[in-house]
Amino acid sequence: MAAKLRKGDNVVVLTGKDKGKTGSITSIDPKSGKAIVDGINIAIRHTKQSQATQGGRTPKAMPIQLSNLAITDSNGKPTRVGFRMDGDNKVRFAKTTGDAI
Repeated sequence: MAAKLRKGDNVVVLTGKDKGKTGSITSIDPKSGKAIVDGINIAIRHTKQSQATQGGRTPKAMPIQLSNLAITDSNGKPTRVGFRMDGDNKVRFAKTTGDAI
């Protein structure tokens, strides 16, 4: 099955504490159905000090469900993704505008 959301896509969060925020997908795990979006779903992780690193509290982006994300179209609005054939290539397109992604 083709992926509707891919690494590097600009997405908007539909539900949760970060609802309405936008960001870019940095990594995706299709098996668990989650993605990591920069600046979204940030948690504080405590690290112990060692000889190599300074200890302290570091913010870390946690995974978020793919169903809670929607890709943004050329107007910056959330949209659903469709697939169509352009010649021999299968391309994704935004359902709101019809533009290829």
